[in-house]
Amino acid sequence: MKQIIQDLKSGETILEEVPVPNVKAGCVLIKTTRTLVSLGTERMLVEFGKANLIDKARQQPDKVKQVLDKLKTDGIQPTLEAVFNKLGQPLPLGYCNVGRVMAVGKGVTEFVVGDRVASNGNHAEYVCVPKNLVAKVPDDVSDEEAAFTVIGSIGLEGIRLFKPELGETVVVTGLGLIGLVVCQLLKANGCRVIGIDFDQEKVDMAASKGVLAVNPGKGVNPVKFVEEVTNSVGADGVIITASAKTDEVMHQACEMCRKRGRIILVGVVGLNLRRDDFYKKELSFQVSCSYGAGRYDDEYENKGHDYPLPYVRWTEKRNFEAILHAISSGGLDVKSLITEVVELKDYLEIYGDMRKRGSIASIIKFPEESKIQRVVSIDGATFKAGNGKIGIIGAGNYTSSTVIPALKKANATIKYIASAGGLNAKVLAKKVGAECATSDYHEILNDKEVDMVIVTTRHNLHAKMVLEALRAGKSVFVEKPLCLNKAELIEIKEVYEAAPEGVTLTVGFNRRFSPFAMKLKQLVGDGPKNIVATMNAGFIPAGMWVHDLEVGGGRILGEACHFIDLCSYIAGSRVTAVCMNAMGVNPEENTDNATILLRYENGTNAVINYFANGSKSYAKERVEVYSQERVFVLDNWRKLQGFGVKGFSKMSGAMDKGQKNEFALLNERLLKGGEALIPFVSIENTTLASFAAIESLKEGKWINL
Repeated sequence: MKQIIQDLKSGETILEEVPVPNVKAGCVLIKTTRTLVSLGTERMLVEFGKANLIDKARQQPDKVKQVLDKLKTDGIQPTLEAVFNKLGQPLPLGYCNVGRVMAVGKGVTEFVVGDRVASNGNHAEYVCVPKNLVAKVPDDVSDEEAAFTVIGSIGLEGIRLFKPELGETVVVTGLGLIGLVVCQLLKANGCRVIGIDFDQEKVDMAASKGVLAVNPGKGVNPVKFVEEVTNSVGADGVIITASAKTDEVMHQACEMCRKRGRIILVGVVGLNLRRDDFYKKELSFQVSCSYGAGRYDDEYENKGHDYPLPYVRWTEKRNFEAILHAISSGGLDVKSLITEVVELKDYLEIYGDMRKRGSIASIIKFPEESKIQRVVSIDGATFKAGNGKIGIIGAGNYTSSTVIPALKKANATIKYIASAGGLNAKVLAKKVGAECATSDYHEILNDKEVDMVIVTTRHNLHAKMVLEALRAGKSVFVEKPLCLNKAELIEIKEVYEAAPEGVTLTVGFNRRFSPFAMKLKQLVGDGPKNIVATMNAGFIPAGMWVHDLEVGGGRILGEACHFIDLCSYIAGSRVTAVCMNAMGVNPEENTDNATILLRYENGTNAVINYFANGSKSYAKERVEVYSQERVFVLDNWRKLQGFGVKGFSKMSGAMDKGQKNEFALLNERLLKGGEALIPFVSIENTTLASFAAIESLKEGKWINL
């Protein structure tokens, strides 16, 4: 299928051939017929992509600070690699989609195949969208009209926050697409509407719909105009749908309002507010969040948990339905807003120079016929003869920033890259010269040429995919953690032990493969040791998937396991008992601020401090080892120091957490054979120790393994 994307590095807007996404649980697969181009929002994204690095930095000062902090702790090369990797990720365009349902995922009962629906899907021939972001289209609403559903909901949510009353005077600043929709909906609420814009065509369009519309560029003072038509009372409020960098828009909005008026910001404007503007009139100000209640709530949007209607009347989906009803009943006219309908293949007619276009609403028409293709071949890809071919499942940030560069450096042969949506897989496969991109990872499992499967998906999928790959006779590399519970571990062990000879299982415990860790192990030697390892992990918002115990397993299982493996590697022994204490939480709650104590079979003691409440400007990882009147300090994978060590004082270099060496060894074993990189008994012990840490916190005691 074809999809429109923005390349943030080159600035090009591209029509890319990508695999059709698989339908996921709680979602519907939609074959697109029409999409609406949001000229305001998408123009900003396109222009950001075209900007040079300095201009990009000026537009994102918060990101610049993050880059500077990373420079201090990680050094120049890792920071530059991270920045350019981020810029190299594709940005799907579009969020106003209409089409027909082709498949429904598990748990979806409100839609059936053949339903005509509107959603916030991208500009793509097929889209997979969660059910709470999809609404059925009434029979008397055309596809072109239904394409206004999502963008109309953005304006509607601003109106709901405004709470208009019959007879009120409301100013709408910015008569673009959303502004013109807002004007009509306000009039349907019985309001007198004043519209302001510098584009005379838009002013005329608003006037044709009964709006008192003015163009300040024609010499009209908008503040004085509002005073005159309200008999010097002022407007009851202002809804700002404009996009402008200046703070003057907010200042004018305050001047137009009556005492105790209200201002709602739907667009994007400068927000250096003047206290006196609000103080004198006791004005209220609120920023509207996209389509309505549920936006950015993972439980609502991705897990399909609806808010009860008696308590949350207007959710995103119910706003979608309200817009469709308004179009159907004639309360909202969107046909007159359509400037052009462009075939998908002619997309550059819209995206070529968006600032010069006089369009209000541009519609993209999609081909009636298009094949469902799960695998896309990459032109120009060539491979060495022989075995050693790899299939990667997962094309997220870690894969693109770490796994792929390490495999390329090892001259590994990547045949497939798979991602659920298909787009990330295609872009990454094209970038690294892989042969195929797919949205169906079973294509990798069924291909006899593939010797190894690399799994870099979200944690809840690890065990399932590892088991499927092992049963297919493939060696497996899976990013940590191996699994999220003991039942999964038991099944993996049984299947692994029954796998054909030559099939290996590796978990991505890369720290042990760092040259710094290998040197430390060599220097410290055998015997009992005291180890103190600290991870200044950094804060991650509570709503992120890594905190979800069902999806990510929590950060102790998902990340602290790295250091359990590292301590075991340095100790040269097996964990026999675990105790964990956490900062200020109920033992039943999730935590990412904890101290883990490990007792080893050879007498070694280890303390792992996993903290998320530290500064990101401080080094992220530090390991101290005390043994035989010697001290070793490994600082953030850039420097190893020895104190009281004969013949060694320090080792330093660029940051190296071991991924390059890990994948080089992995590819070498894949081609030449040899022992597993990490013995399964060690992987099992680390996994059990991670589970024991959680159990210890809940039960308040040491847990023996």
